[in-house]
Amino acid sequence: MSSGAEPTETGSTKPAATRTQRVRVAPTRTMSAAPSAVCGTRPGVEAPVQVPVFPVPPAAPRRSGRSRFAAPVIAVGLVALLAGLWGALERLGLPVPPGRPGLAELHGVLMPLGFLGTLIAAERAVALGRGWAWLAPAFSAVGSLWLVAALPSGVGRELVALGGFALLAVFAVFAQLHRIQASTHNLVMAAGAACWCVAGTLWVANRDLATLAPWLAGFLVLTIAGERLELSRLVAVTRRGRALFLAAVALFLGGLALSLPEPTAGVRMAGAGLLAVSAWLVSHDIARRTIRLPGVTRFMAVGLAAGYLWLAVAGTLWIVIGRLSDGPGYDAMLHAVFLGFVFSMVFAHAPVILPAVLRVRVPFHRAVYGPLTLLHASLALRLLAGDAAGSTLAWRIGGVLNEVAILAFLATMATLALRARRRPGG
Repeated sequence: MSSGAEPTETGSTKPAATRTQRVRVAPTRTMSAAPSAVCGTRPGVEAPVQVPVFPVPPAAPRRSGRSRFAAPVIAVGLVALLAGLWGALERLGLPVPPGRPGLAELHGVLMPLGFLGTLIAAERAVALGRGWAWLAPAFSAVGSLWLVAALPSGVGRELVALGGFALLAVFAVFAQLHRIQASTHNLVMAAGAACWCVAGTLWVANRDLATLAPWLAGFLVLTIAGERLELSRLVAVTRRGRALFLAAVALFLGGLALSLPEPTAGVRMAGAGLLAVSAWLVSHDIARRTIRLPGVTRFMAVGLAAGYLWLAVAGTLWIVIGRLSDGPGYDAMLHAVFLGFVFSMVFAHAPVILPAVLRVRVPFHRAVYGPLTLLHASLALRLLAGDAAGSTLAWRIGGVLNEVAILAFLATMATLALRARRRPGG
């Protein structure tokens, strides 16, 4: 941004990673952030505490600013998104011009890793501020482009898998930066990166998508949950609250591990973990408070709340249906997570992520509520009238409108950014 500040979820701006707030230190709680800032203060006495307002770990000693790698990496990630959406139209059985052979089969990996994995890895590279960290999004972006171009699939799969291992290395550096004070949220996000590594390894070994899907969900769910955990510092989550969060994560990870030897039992156990994570987010996330605020802050909170509801729906479906296999139940189990939860999170965080990664100003406009509403309404149509009631027409209409919502949101954000750039000082 031209001003050097970024919008935050609390409705203010921040210079880069943290800002100082005056908070009242409660006698029965201990802030998880900056313990030295409250050490020696008396209960009820105001003390300055460094509170992160967006999930960006302490930056490495590098100059800030947009990396020259950001724009091309994000551009290739968007190519993966468009290819994945085209493959989805083929999977819906619509009479569209055929893309490259096998594009429909790539849909299930291009969306979570080729697009979302590239975006997440790029955001982490910006946060770390070291050039080598861009290897993670570069591997996933180039690997996805390789696959879309119908080049030898083995190389493309290996490149995408390497993106997960490179991202895990990025979190290893974050662990070193936090070695004095343990950073739970980074450990959870590192577990998410490890899920990417497992999914990539299974994909290279030619395992089917039903085997990969829980691990792909694990990558995205744990990454998002870890970021939300960091923001929970703003509401001073207690030790018991953190223990409950870690228990939910452990249950989910246990289910993922069990899904390899015992798919049905593992998926159901992972579903219980999804329910537990959703319950924790609903009860502890700062969105409970920020939804009362106006502007972009309320938009983010609405998107988060809707996503948490879909995560609970997904957990319930995973428990009830169990095994991931073809059919309406399979469609509902996957898209409740990847569309209902994950893309709702993407919509909600985009007003902060885009300025942070691309250094562009994206002023808020109420028009963004349109794609968000369409996303959730069309997903409900797809799952209820399509998967549950057995209407192929409703399933296809819902699926097409899912894609329209995603593309409309991208177009809205791009329009807002271009308008801001054309204004004086933009």
